Amino acid sequence: MSEVFRVNKIKNFTVMANHHLRNTKLSLRAKGLLSLMLRLPDSWDYSLAGFSKISKEGTSAISSALKELEQEGYLMRQRMRNSKGHLIGTEYIIYEKPIADSQSGENPKSGTPKSAKPKMANHLQSSTNTLNTKESNTYPSITAIDAIGHYRIN
Repeated sequence: MSEVFRVNKIKNFTVMANHHLRNTKLSLRAKGLLSLMLRLPDSWDYSLAGFSKISKEGTSAISSALKELEQEGYLMRQRMRNSKGHLIGTEYIIYEKPIADSQSGENPKSGTPKSAKPKMANHLQSSTNTLNTKESNTYPSITAIDAIGHYRIN
């Protein structure tokens, strides 16, 4: 028999759906990464470099977990470009429950949305993320990116 010691959750906790934690198609790494992503504020730098700064995982492991989350419909990534067509970053759209492909009824297998801006659903992790988190942001924030892509972390 096991014994679990729990803490009284008055502060320093995050509220999220259990859907991804019960999904047997996701690895523990993908479940942990999604839990972390749901905990972070929308203003945080969602990038391979940003995630590797606050975890033990390297960019390769994080990249494979992100691909898993995309395949299961928990994440959509879209590359952003400036007016000259240069890549300036990636937009992350994070879902607490996977989105379903409205045409086939299955989860999307591609991280590229069919429209320019996906429609918001009730289960979308929206910009009110700070309401779901009962602690201040203790993770470093990326304040600038230089010309070669290096991040400056606070």
